[in-house]
Amino acid sequence: MPLPSLTLSLQFARFDGVAEHRAALPRQKVMRWLRHALADDGEITVRIVDAEEGQSLNRDYRQKDYATNVLTFDYAQEPVVQADLVLCAPVVAREAAEQGKTLQQHYAHLLVHGALHAQGWDHETSEQDAEEMEAYEIEILAGLGFPNPYAD
Repeated sequence: MPLPSLTLSLQFARFDGVAEHRAALPRQKVMRWLRHALADDGEITVRIVDAEEGQSLNRDYRQKDYATNVLTFDYAQEPVVQADLVLCAPVVAREAAEQGKTLQQHYAHLLVHGALHAQGWDHETSEQDAEEMEAYEIEILAGLGFPNPYAD
């Protein structure tokens, strides 16, 4: 079965250390990770931001006044998945270090996670939904050659 098509806009805000994040996110890899997470064709913007922009967006749209790792803004699920995925570089880097992962491994996980949210998956609705979403993330990432992101 062929993978869905994807129109990708990959954007990086200006912040200290942006080169490390650009290096961890080659366009072709980001395309591959997202296409494996999509059930249908997609139009996705991925934006890598600093802590200030991440906090501002999380506060304004989720009423949570802190920078989080990934925010998903989903606009349509069919016939084409349309979404913006905003990843906060300092949070992603800190979490990767705390979890003993490479920056690229953590970005791949969060992009798959965000793409699933864009398609209606939600881990906050019930324990069963969380378990199903995590299992699907693990399956997708394994197919991409990444280890289980939830393993200790």
